[in-house]
Amino acid sequence: MRISQLEGRRIALWGWGREGRAACRALRVRLPAQPLGVFCGDDERAEVEALGDPLLSVHTTADADALAAFDYVIKSPGISPYRDEAVAAAARGTRFIGSTALWFAEHADDRILCVTGTKGKSTTTALLAHLLRAGGHRTALCGNIGLPLLELLDPGTPPDYWAVELSSYQTRDVFTSGARPTLAIGTNLFPEHLDWHGSLQRYADDKLSLFTAAAPHVAVLNAADPALAALQLPESQVIYYGREDGWHLRGEVVHRGEKAVLDTSGLPLPGRHNRGNLCAVLAALEAIGLDAVALAPAARRFRPLPHRLQPLGTQGGLRWVNDSISTTPHATLAALECFRGSPIALLLGGHDRGLDWRGFADALQAGDVPAAVITLGQNGPKIHALLEPVARARGFALHAAADLPEAVALARRALAAVADGHGTDGKGAASTGVVLLSPGAPSFGAYRDYTERGRHFAALAGFDPEAITAIPGLGIA
Repeated sequence: MRISQLEGRRIALWGWGREGRAACRALRVRLPAQPLGVFCGDDERAEVEALGDPLLSVHTTADADALAAFDYVIKSPGISPYRDEAVAAAARGTRFIGSTALWFAEHADDRILCVTGTKGKSTTTALLAHLLRAGGHRTALCGNIGLPLLELLDPGTPPDYWAVELSSYQTRDVFTSGARPTLAIGTNLFPEHLDWHGSLQRYADDKLSLFTAAAPHVAVLNAADPALAALQLPESQVIYYGREDGWHLRGEVVHRGEKAVLDTSGLPLPGRHNRGNLCAVLAALEAIGLDAVALAPAARRFRPLPHRLQPLGTQGGLRWVNDSISTTPHATLAALECFRGSPIALLLGGHDRGLDWRGFADALQAGDVPAAVITLGQNGPKIHALLEPVARARGFALHAAADLPEAVALARRALAAVADGHGTDGKGAASTGVVLLSPGAPSFGAYRDYTERGRHFAALAGFDPEAITAIPGLGIA
């Protein structure tokens, strides 16, 4: 639906985070005389009222009756349309529109390159934009990565390409908008966000709708992911990466078929999974007609994103790594793999989304283990109980912390104990080891988001949190 089609309707915004504020500004630009309702929290009411907009009405209770008073409710991505009150209001005729769908409807004819996946989508999107710009193409980096699409509704000079990260909250919006992306990349599919989607099947269906329903002209899919490899997409040209006949890794070297293209051992892309994401990007560039082989070396100049296996530096003889964006057990296992061979104190746990951690426990039972695991957060006790027999059998320390400051203190002590068994720096502190925040769970409750959690971790470790948080390259360049 185009924004112009909302004129004269009863419209409300649901959510007053950055996405909600962007939607409000966009509607005010396009429909300046349109009355708008705003559903927000009690703590946000004053901010909305401070706008001094006489056409805004503020509502702090979003129940079915209140929502049903509107023809259209434009919701922020974090608000699930499967909530009981939304379902009840929809049954009474209210239509719920994602803010992402509004942007796609306005830009349906643009060259839009979408990226989704349970993990790796932010780095993949940023790397895609980086290499496009290296080739001289004006490119927008936006979406779930940290810049709401509606903040770029009417750019002064349109970009040649849009590199758009989409979460599972947003992928169905592409189909409902009527837009058909130029290309879409799928990195992987693991269980996540079950509290928002309601079930694993619905999560998979919503995530994969970018390919199955929106029917991009080109779908670039990870051949190693069973769910992606099994997709049947008759309306899309399908290109697989991670196969020997296309872009893939052999050891540390990126290959295009039999041709060796780039040694990735010195790239600023921690972990084999991130180097696999480079293969996805190169496959996408080739698919849109660019010389991917020539652009590949520009990956050496890529600036890694914050909170994603981010090396903060060394303090007190320890390396500190911020992987706060890790919100699934699979992501934490990938993080552990990056530091194999070093003593690791792993900080684990957060908001309980109902994910099954037995696979994580099985992996520790069968493979390499950290020196210590410190559990915290809402699901910390559940994870702790699951890991107790594994810790006894495999010989790693297991501690429970009430909060992040206690977890950091326990990590320091745990690695000092490891060092005392293998030599110290003379002051009783560990001379080696990695403190790894890779919680495998969201931060809700204790923190506003993973960024706030990562900033607090950096401060506790002795680093400047302001210096670690900027996402390079956001916007149009």
